[in-house]
Amino acid sequence: MNDYAGSGAKRLARSEDRWIGGVCGGIANYFGVDPVVVRILFVASMLLPGPQVLLYVIMWFVMPDARA
Repeated sequence: MNDYAGSGAKRLARSEDRWIGGVCGGIANYFGVDPVVVRILFVASMLLPGPQVLLYVIMWFVMPDARA
């Protein structure tokens, strides 16, 4: 088993910079971009048909919290 806390490996986790669940902030931290850019892209994707909200909710429950 790997312990990611001290290994220095990148880890996808919900961010403390959160508006709703921290998912967009966590994705932004993982890829090294500004969280505002990810949030704007997510809101813009809402104009397209698809399961965006469902994916957000799933990621909210699946992604670990960065504070833990």
